[in-house]
Amino acid sequence: MKRLIYFFLIASCSIALAQESSNGYDLKVAVTRAGDRFQVSASYEVPITICEAFAFITDYEGAKNLPGIVDSKVLSRSGNKVKVARLLEERILFIPFEMRSELEYVEIPNKALLFEQFSGDTKYYKGSWRLLPEKDFTTFKYDAQIEPNSLVPSAVIEFFIKNILRRQFESIAEVASLKKSAPLKNCR
Repeated sequence: MKRLIYFFLIASCSIALAQESSNGYDLKVAVTRAGDRFQVSASYEVPITICEAFAFITDYEGAKNLPGIVDSKVLSRSGNKVKVARLLEERILFIPFEMRSELEYVEIPNKALLFEQFSGDTKYYKGSWRLLPEKDFTTFKYDAQIEPNSLVPSAVIEFFIKNILRRQFESIAEVASLKKSAPLKNCR
């Protein structure tokens, strides 16, 4: 049994490394560990305007269409602060895991989106999305600190965080690139 799990992990690593070099959005994902927390940094480029990019990252309820997100609801809005409840689901070794979180977002129009979990299944989750406009595209930069609430060894969590996040950021970039073909009325 141990050999089977070991083989699966090695095969998964090989696939993840092969995928790393083949993305069309200049996707970069880094996960490092600091004590019990993981620092996640990611960036990618999408050929949309800064307005379209900001509309995309603040479409909280539309996030249900992204992989891993089962439900996403706006709980309240007050000025530039938005509280959102999310339900995430992932399969790790064919076992489904659900994670609930309630986040408070602070919107800085066409520049950034700051967020912090105020309730949920992780011990700590806080970070930001930053948008950097270029001539023909917008660079999305994501930075977050996550402290899981789990008895699973940190090395296993780190492996799956890296692989799940890479796939999710690729999907997010793909969905964001579709915004170019369907411009938003408030971005004209």
